[in-house]
Amino acid sequence: MTSGGPARADVDVVLIGGGIMSATLGTLLQQLEPSWTIRIYERLDDVAQESSNPWNNAGTGHAALCELNYTPERKDGSIDISKAVKINEEFEISRELWQHLVATGRLKDDSFLSRTPHMTFVRGEKNVDYLRRRYETLSAHPLFRDLEFTADRSTIRSWAPLLTEERDADEAVAATRATAGTDVDFGNLTRQLIDGLVAGGAELRLQHEVKSLKKTKDGRWKLRVKDRSWNADDRTSTVTAKFVFVGAGGGALPLLQSAGIPEIKGFGGFPISGEFLRTSNPEIVARHQAKVYGKADVGAPPMSVPHLDTRVVDGRSYLMFGPYAGFSPKYLKKGKYLGLITSMRLHNLTSMLGAGLKNLDLTQYLVGQLAAAPETKFHALQQFMPTAHPKDWERITAGQRVQVIKRDADGKGVLQFGTEIVAASDGSIAGLLGASPGASTAASAMVGLLERCFPFRFTKWRSELASVMPSLDGGVPTDARSIESAGTAVPESAFVHADGVLDAEVYESQADSRV
Repeated sequence: MTSGGPARADVDVVLIGGGIMSATLGTLLQQLEPSWTIRIYERLDDVAQESSNPWNNAGTGHAALCELNYTPERKDGSIDISKAVKINEEFEISRELWQHLVATGRLKDDSFLSRTPHMTFVRGEKNVDYLRRRYETLSAHPLFRDLEFTADRSTIRSWAPLLTEERDADEAVAATRATAGTDVDFGNLTRQLIDGLVAGGAELRLQHEVKSLKKTKDGRWKLRVKDRSWNADDRTSTVTAKFVFVGAGGGALPLLQSAGIPEIKGFGGFPISGEFLRTSNPEIVARHQAKVYGKADVGAPPMSVPHLDTRVVDGRSYLMFGPYAGFSPKYLKKGKYLGLITSMRLHNLTSMLGAGLKNLDLTQYLVGQLAAAPETKFHALQQFMPTAHPKDWERITAGQRVQVIKRDADGKGVLQFGTEIVAASDGSIAGLLGASPGASTAASAMVGLLERCFPFRFTKWRSELASVMPSLDGGVPTDARSIESAGTAVPESAFVHADGVLDAEVYESQADSRV
């Protein structure tokens, strides 16, 4: 259950968790500092088995093309697109990194990425009006200028016929479409990244669980590790590392608490599980090639926005609908039922209780989802696809998501939807908490972690990183939308800074390559 040669007692970098975040960070560090020794600990018998597993996440390349929770409506009726712009830019950085790794052979191929249009579909006059205003605001920004809008049923039928068949003719509907959307098999991507790490000299230790971390007098971290394999010679061992990254998904919070860093105080986590409906019926799958997002119910968390998706996993196409929210006290899908209880500390009880009181609508939503009958849940799919029949669909359990609970500026607890890096003040240890958009923005998140944890080295690293991911410095990507078309024409949006201003000088200098 090991890869990468004989184990060393002391290493430069330890990555806890064999998911997309650890794989991305390890890949960056190995390219920036090839002499550094890297070891990956994964508690299960293979990598990408928790949040990065393709059936434990939606597989959406989150670029804010279709997700309504990234474009909230202000009190005055205007649409706030600031978060959408940020997420779109961050996903582009991931695309640039993947493109570079494919081009240089670090990734064996781009089979993890499938071009899949992203759509938003709404029902009712009020929602149609909102979607129209969202479209008008987004499409005025260069990053979203290719977005399409229609309230015409025949057009929607041409985009996604299953949305319109046998639908009430009097029901107001509307949709937007971005043809440059993607479906991402993050399990495939993670395995390729870790294979590349091992080929470059990193050590992979499967069925090894980090149980505790302790800071040594010389500033390193001493990790106690349990070998979970049935025939282990020594059940417990220790390793000393200069830098530790806790990329263990829901398991990150208790490990950072074990490390005892002051920065983790006040942080808690609320676990949310989920289910999807899935079909592999080729007749149905062939008639829907898109990721179609709708509008979340009142009180629903962002991860529960309903969507009917094309999924491509191991080269085979499926349709998936959901998610249906559920609850489990586990912090990991294959974790312990006491995850939530054992994460409670005196320093985070106030945060967790405060967040609970502020989010009673979320509690009500979860209770309603848990109490809903199977036919009620299936009706949610029929609101998207009126012709859906239970015989064609199976239920699958998704991965666990742990929503971040933290203190706000007033010291009160708030529930945060998104991801957050928690790092020690000396940069010797860091971890990632939270959920969506998570994997899609892994490259941007890990570059931010490098800057935070290695501030003096980062000055030297930045130019090399920007040569791989030009968008980091506002540069011109090789291709702003597609790995497959590397080296082809570049859209005008690639020459736009984060504030939406066109870089005229660079734009004119690239006249031969832009479109």
